[in-house]
Order: sequence, then C-alpha cells, then structure tokens
Amino acid sequence: MKNSGSMSFIGSPTPSDKDEEMSRSVLSAFQAKEEEIEKMKTAVRERVEAQLGRAELESRRLAEIREELEALQDPMRKEVALLRKRIDTLNKELKPLGLTCQKKEKEYKEFLDAFNEKSKEKAQLVAKLMEMVGESEKLRFKKLEELNKHIESLR
Repeated sequence: MKNSGSMSFIGSPTPSDKDEEMSRSVLSAFQAKEEEIEKMKTAVRERVEAQLGRAELESRRLAEIREELEALQDPMRKEVALLRKRIDTLNKELKPLGLTCQKKEKEYKEFLDAFNEKSKEKAQLVAKLMEMVGESEKLRFKKLEELNKHIESLR
C-alpha cells in the first residue's frame, strides 16, 4: 500500500480507482476508530464526573451526620459554633481594617517626621536670621559710632 501510494504520487498524476478506494476505506476506518475513542473518552469522563458528584454528595451527608453527632454530645456546641463563626467573620472584617490602620499610622509617622524635619529646618533658619540681624545691628551701630566719632573730630 505504501509503495503503490508513493508510486502513484511520483509516477502518475492520479491514483488508480483501487488505490483510491483503499485509501478511502483506510481513512474512514481511521476516522471511525477516532470517533470510537472520543466516545469512549466522553463516556469515561461522564462516569468519573458522576462518581465525583456522588462522592461530594456523600461527603456532605457525612459532614451533616458528624455535626448531628457532635450536637448530641454537647447541647451548647451549636451556640458555640455560631459564636465561633461570628468571631471568624469579625476577624475577617478586622484584618483589612487593621492593615488600613497600620498603613495610615505609617503615613502619619512619615508626615510627622517630615513636619518635624521642616520645623527643625525652620528653627535653624530663624536662628540664622536672628544671628544675621544681630550682626547687622552691631555693624550698623559700629558704623554709626565711627560716623559719630568722625563728626566729633571734625568739630
């Protein structure tokens, strides 16, 4: 079959009817096998999903039975479970609030540090200004005294 197929491609432009019919039958057989495999895969998948569904249902039933057994052991257990659920819910709500609070505290500290830094810088500049004003006044007094001496010497 391989030789006749390769010869028909190489030797003649069209395969013979017998070769063509044979390749069609091989192709249709291959396609039939593929379809059969797909059907089997689908059937297996459906069975597995059905078993998983049953397993989940049984798991839920077992959980319900376990809860009922635990409730029989401790009559207050149900109330305790409700309180624990409320506590868990509140913990879930508190977590983002706590994170937000920490973030805001960090921002506050950063702004406070920046404020303190600017305040220190301002205080230093004010001190420098006061020093410069003081020196300027001293120089002006000194000049005035010199001018006063000069004027008195001229008299």
